[in-house]
Amino acid sequence: MAKTGVLETIPCAVTKATELKKELEKLVKAILGEEDYRVEVTDEAMRVLSVLKELKFKKSLKMVDDTVVPEEFKCPISREIMGDPVVLATGQTYDLPFIQRWLNEGHRTCPRTQQVLPHTILTPNHLVRDMISQWCKERGIELPKPVKDVDDEVHTDADRSHLKSLLEKMSSSLSDQKEAAKELRLLTKRMPSFRALFSDSTDAIPRLINPLSPGRANTHPDLQEDLITTVLNLSIHDNNKQLVAENPLVIPLLIESVKSGTIETRSNAAAALFSLSALDSNKLIIGKSGALKPLIDLLEEGHPLAMKDAASAIFNLCLVLENKGRAVREGAVRVILKKIMDCILVDELLAILAMLASHQKAVEEMGELGAVHCLLGITRESSSERNKENCAAILYTICLNDYTKWRDIREEENANGTLSRLAESGTSRAKRKANSILERLNRAASLTHTA
Repeated sequence: MAKTGVLETIPCAVTKATELKKELEKLVKAILGEEDYRVEVTDEAMRVLSVLKELKFKKSLKMVDDTVVPEEFKCPISREIMGDPVVLATGQTYDLPFIQRWLNEGHRTCPRTQQVLPHTILTPNHLVRDMISQWCKERGIELPKPVKDVDDEVHTDADRSHLKSLLEKMSSSLSDQKEAAKELRLLTKRMPSFRALFSDSTDAIPRLINPLSPGRANTHPDLQEDLITTVLNLSIHDNNKQLVAENPLVIPLLIESVKSGTIETRSNAAAALFSLSALDSNKLIIGKSGALKPLIDLLEEGHPLAMKDAASAIFNLCLVLENKGRAVREGAVRVILKKIMDCILVDELLAILAMLASHQKAVEEMGELGAVHCLLGITRESSSERNKENCAAILYTICLNDYTKWRDIREEENANGTLSRLAESGTSRAKRKANSILERLNRAASLTHTA
C-alpha cells in the first residue's frame, strides 16, 4: 500500500472523522427513511465511507511511521511492515502480495539472495505473523490487513520511482514526452496497480497532461493519442474517477480531443467521458463543461469506431435531468432519430431516445421528425423485447402530447395489430404502455362514434 503525501496529525484526523461520521449518519437515515431516495445520496454515502477508511489507514500508518519497525518485520521488497508474511524456498520471508507479484512477473530467483528457486511454493510464516501481531498490539497499532487483489493494490518503491521518472519526462524534450507517453499508455492498460498509483499523488494527472496545450492539443497527434488513451485507462480505476474529473484541465482536454485528433483519439476521449460519468457528480461536471455537443457531433459523423463510445457517453450523461435538456438543445433528437431510421446502433439509441422522451421539447421534435412511423415499424419487425418496450414507452408519451399522431397508430393497429400483439406478449412495461395506448385509441374512437 502506497503512502500518500504529508499525513495529517492524529487530532486533526479524529476531528475530521467525527464530522464524517455525523454526515454518514444523516445519509444512512435518508436512505433508510425514504423509499424513493436519490442515487446521489448513496454515492455520497460511499464517498464518505471511502474517506473514513482512508483516515483510519492514515492514522495507523502515522503511528507506524513514528515507531521504529524492526527490520525482520519489514518486507524486503516493499520495505513496509508485513501483513501476510510467507517463506520462499530460500528461507527468506516476504509479504505475500509483493513476492506473489514478483513470481507472477516470471521471476524464478529470490529477490534478496538472487538464488534460483527450486520451487515457488509459499509457506505462511506464522511465527513472524504472531510476532508482528503482538508488537502492533503492544503499541496500539492496527495490524496491516493482507492484500486480496495483488494486481490492483500492490505498489513497490520501484513502481513509484518508475512513474516519477516517466512523469518527469513530460516536462522534457518532445522525443522524451512521446517515449514516456507510449510507455504510460501500455503500463496503464496492462497493470491495474499502475493505474492505482496515480490516486496516490495529487500532481500526477497535471504532470501527465502537461504536454497538451489547451486549444492546441492535436499539435502532435501521436502524443495526443497516447496521453488521451492513458487518461482513459486511468479512468477505469474507481478511485481515479473523481480525481481525474475534478482536475480543471482534464474534462476540457477530453472535450477538445473528442472534436479533433486521430479517430482513435476522438473515440478514446469519448470513452473516457463515458467511464468518468459513472459518478453522478462527474455527470454534472461533464455536462456543464459542454461535452454533449461534441459527442452528438461525433455520433452524427458516423465513424464505426467512435459512434458506440459517443452513444454510451451520451446515455450515461443523460441519466441526469439537467443533461437531458442540454442534449435536446444540442440537437440530439434529430441525430439519434436519423441513425435509428438508418438502422445504426438501434438498441443503444432507442434507449437514449426513451430517456429523452421525458423532456417536452424532445417529444415535440420526435413528432415533427416522423418518429411515430419509425417506432411502429421497429415494434412490428424487431425481435428485441427491450427495443419494443422502448418504442412503446416513446409512442405512449408522443400520444399524450399530440393527438394528431393517433391516426397513424390507429392505421397501424387496424392493418397489423402491432400494439395488440405487444400488449399480449411483450415485457410487463411494454404491455402496460401498449394497453394504455389502445385504451386511449378505443376511448377516442368511442367518442367519435357517439358524436
